[in-house]
Amino acid sequence: MASQLPDFIEPLSGGVYAIDTGFHRARFDAAYLIVQQGRAAFVDSGTNYSVPRLLQALQALGLARTAVDHVIPTHVHLDHAGGVGLLMSELPHATALVHGRGARHLVDPTALYMGATAVYGAEEMERSYGRLVPVPAERVQATHDGQTMDWHGRMLRFIDTPGHARHHHCLWDSTTRGWFTGDTFGLSYRVFDTDAGAWVMPTTTPVQFEPDALKHSIGRLIEADPQCMYLTHYSRVDEPRAHARRLLRLIDEMVAIGQRHSALSADQRHQAYKADLRECLLQDLRRHGLAERLITDGTADDWLALDVELNAQGLAIWIDKQAQREGSSARQG
Repeated sequence: MASQLPDFIEPLSGGVYAIDTGFHRARFDAAYLIVQQGRAAFVDSGTNYSVPRLLQALQALGLARTAVDHVIPTHVHLDHAGGVGLLMSELPHATALVHGRGARHLVDPTALYMGATAVYGAEEMERSYGRLVPVPAERVQATHDGQTMDWHGRMLRFIDTPGHARHHHCLWDSTTRGWFTGDTFGLSYRVFDTDAGAWVMPTTTPVQFEPDALKHSIGRLIEADPQCMYLTHYSRVDEPRAHARRLLRLIDEMVAIGQRHSALSADQRHQAYKADLRECLLQDLRRHGLAERLITDGTADDWLALDVELNAQGLAIWIDKQAQREGSSARQG
């Protein structure tokens, strides 16, 4: 079967498949398909434009659309959940399982769409995401921290994992002893793999980056002694404890960058954040053993540019919130 699969489907162990959603660039954004006793569940969906690939994956694996029990967005950012509504409209028996803070955005995605449009503009929204399709309320179930589910003999568990977003949960799969981590366990682009293995970096994107909460969430994931992590960006990584150590160190370094330039004007601060974040990540890639030619020829910059931009924005929002809290406390004191 595996040799017949389209090249955007990557078979992993234990009935898990990574599907390249085609968002932004190849091997950048994954949805996952879990297959158990002839039944199926999607974890994350990509955008509306990803849905044909997800349906093609079902067909390639010999699964009917009626075999899908669940669509599980890790959180409601559009590269993870923008296609949930359209996908659900093609899966008559599926239920969406979503963090309690995100459930209303699946039922009525108006605020989500308008917020993203304010950031990206209407033209970019149409090009990259399309119109968001609402999910009927009766087909949406909110998860809670510690919730477990016996899914056809496969034990699944949800935990609340804020830090990247307050509407983020992660899904534990007992069969493979792995977490589906969305963005909580960072990003790992395969172009940065070396003889030392995968390289993972944290994401501090707008608007709910909270470093202490993120570090706590990473700690909770590691407490389960996982064998692997399934990252949306991109695919499975092994040796989670080593990656967690890197993530925690880089989060602290990014926080220090945020604090270092906090007194600058908004534009100066943004440029300083971008420059320092870029240098921080390139230096860590060098420590990881990335070939110098991938740095000097611009490959690393090409892959990091979007995250450097978004992480700089997220740091600025976090710094501003910190300043507002400190100002409020001073006034109350």
